[in-house]
Amino acid sequence: MGYYSKPLKQEKVIRDPVHSHIYIQDQIIMDLINTTEFQRLRRIHQLGTTSQTFPGAEHTRFTHSLGVYEIVRRICDHFQRNYPSKELGDGLWDDSERIVAECAGLLHDIGHGPYSHTFEHIFRTNHEQITQAIITSPDTEVNQVLSKMGPDFPNRVASVINKTYDNQQVVQMISSQCDADRMDYLLRDSYFTGAQYGNFDLDRILQVMRPYADGICFKMSGLHAIEYYIVSRFQMYLQVYFHPISRSMEVILAHLLLRSKELADDFKLNQNFNPTLLMPFLNGTFNPETDLQAYLKLDDGVLNTYFSAWKDYPDSILSDLSHRFIDRKPFKSAKFNNQTEDLIPKLQSLIEAAGFNPEYYTATDNSYNQPYDVYNPASGHQNAQIELMEKDGSLIELSKASLLVRTITGKDVGDSRFFFPKEMLQPENNVELFQQIYDNFQRYIKNDSLINPEEN
Repeated sequence: MGYYSKPLKQEKVIRDPVHSHIYIQDQIIMDLINTTEFQRLRRIHQLGTTSQTFPGAEHTRFTHSLGVYEIVRRICDHFQRNYPSKELGDGLWDDSERIVAECAGLLHDIGHGPYSHTFEHIFRTNHEQITQAIITSPDTEVNQVLSKMGPDFPNRVASVINKTYDNQQVVQMISSQCDADRMDYLLRDSYFTGAQYGNFDLDRILQVMRPYADGICFKMSGLHAIEYYIVSRFQMYLQVYFHPISRSMEVILAHLLLRSKELADDFKLNQNFNPTLLMPFLNGTFNPETDLQAYLKLDDGVLNTYFSAWKDYPDSILSDLSHRFIDRKPFKSAKFNNQTEDLIPKLQSLIEAAGFNPEYYTATDNSYNQPYDVYNPASGHQNAQIELMEKDGSLIELSKASLLVRTITGKDVGDSRFFFPKEMLQPENNVELFQQIYDNFQRYIKNDSLINPEEN
């Protein structure tokens, strides 16, 4: 079933530093942008704690979602100009799918919560499930706008997010290894962090993109543009997404939220500090099917307001972690490997002897668990491969056609780190009392890595 949206009398143009202009041509897109649920994305940062490392990274899920929509719109224009379907089942582009694709692109991140990935990890929420709930719940403005297209239209848009939509071309526009989502966030994150690694030739990639029966592929003549995109993505992981300071602030945030969960009952006795909007998550009663509005009241500012108040909370751990997060006092960290991992319990004992609870003041983290992924066509995930089309119509997977991509495909990148209070390296108080502990601890750190002092 095809859908066609009512066009605006005159297209709206939004200025954007990444795409120059974003063109709104359909009434439904304008109406979705103006919904309460979509406007909430203005108050959720795209990169969470990364602005603590790259001060320019203040961009939001709102601007990213607009950017994804714009790339999807350009893909649809390109497909309709160059690959319009002539007959049913020919594997080319049916433009009646456009409005489903554009709505899914615009709404793909609408279910993100504050400090998205850390919040999900601590409170066991799932932003994709919540995105689908926002789209399909009759209580949301988003659903009411989508339902004007037809009673089944919200479910069709939600199925794109769920990757079960019956047209894989639409699914792969939004979710694949070279999709509108990834292409926008790489360009946008690169621009706002000031790191130039994420720049690639978007125009060229869109030119060589084409539909086929099973989804989307790229003409072989675009090999070098796709290579550059993969390398740019690889570098952004290493230089931006896996940055140790950003990960340190994520660790503090996670421990802060964990401590607040433990104090949920205590908050009821300290009404001046009671985080009312967070309580369904702290006490474990949140249900996305029945408490969707409670989730939608949360954004980065709500959490930061509670954290600021908790700096004065009588619990010393909660107040100190709140101070470290709000006032940017990151933990230090050191790399470790299989040979030095067994030193960590010893270091945690020293940290505890210096007065820090290791449950809240130490952590291990490896960047492989970060919410970003490198290109790995053998991963088994849906749409894990980028396919190139030869002139005769045959397909070849990208890493088989490119030595450069093959060199970095599936390679582990980043590092494993042990996080600890900076006071262990730079004591500020009780230096004389704990001097022997500090000195002993520092014997295990050299050149930003854990070492065994008995072997050096």
